[in-house]
Amino acid sequence: MQNTNGPIGIFDSGYGGLTILEAIRRKLPEYDYIYLGDNARAPYGPRSFDVVYEFTRQAVRYLFERGCHLVILGCNTASAKALRTIQQNDLPKWDSKRRVLGIIRPTAEEIGSLTKSRHIGVLATEGTILSGSYDIEIRKLHPDIIVVGEACPLWVPIVENNEAGSAGADYFVKKHLDSILQRDPQIDTILLGCTHYPLLLKSIQKFTPDNVNIMQQGGYVASSLQQYLLRHPEIADRCTRNSSVTYLTTENTRKFNEHAFTFLKESIVAEHVFIDN
Repeated sequence: MQNTNGPIGIFDSGYGGLTILEAIRRKLPEYDYIYLGDNARAPYGPRSFDVVYEFTRQAVRYLFERGCHLVILGCNTASAKALRTIQQNDLPKWDSKRRVLGIIRPTAEEIGSLTKSRHIGVLATEGTILSGSYDIEIRKLHPDIIVVGEACPLWVPIVENNEAGSAGADYFVKKHLDSILQRDPQIDTILLGCTHYPLLLKSIQKFTPDNVNIMQQGGYVASSLQQYLLRHPEIADRCTRNSSVTYLTTENTRKFNEHAFTFLKESIVAEHVFIDN
């Protein structure tokens, strides 16, 4: 692994982590970033804990080898199923001075300030809901909050097929919002627990009552990272600052570039890499 200073790594199984990258770049534009999407093996959501851990482990190690000293798992499934094991088992063996952070805890920390009823809903992929990670983190920090989860399996394909503004998207968004609010009418805050879901925001807002907050992760993760770097100058000093971004994918680069435009609204050029070794 390189010991020279390097960029901040952001990893996702697919494209959704681009919404996290975008929010972080707005908050911390001076840093260099490497975004790695394991698109060839996405989605991670339906995969077992062991498989998600191994794939995420490979990705983190690859980003370390590319010079990153800090890696953000910009993926709810990887944060839920792999983060803790990597932090506890792998980092001490690889390099105890490097860091891997997730996106679930920063969100859980802030949600307590948004809900008055203390009833919140989590919309996410099936893998994230089944993991119970949001329930665990939120109740650990806010024991009085009641968490209701709703898996939305078709929302990611809708986004990735550029159908976010379609009537079909509206149908499935309304279906799941109606479902979660019927299960607990006291919900006053809904967390979008998947990084793809901000692209459905217009539709989500259309079918969410005015008295219900909609919580997106990106801004909270970015603010949390900013505070983390202020608290840990020894980590910040190892992160280079030339305002650059490098995009890596394990899939076809043309396909990645096209999908990335949907998320970033700007043209990018990705590099193809192999990480499964």
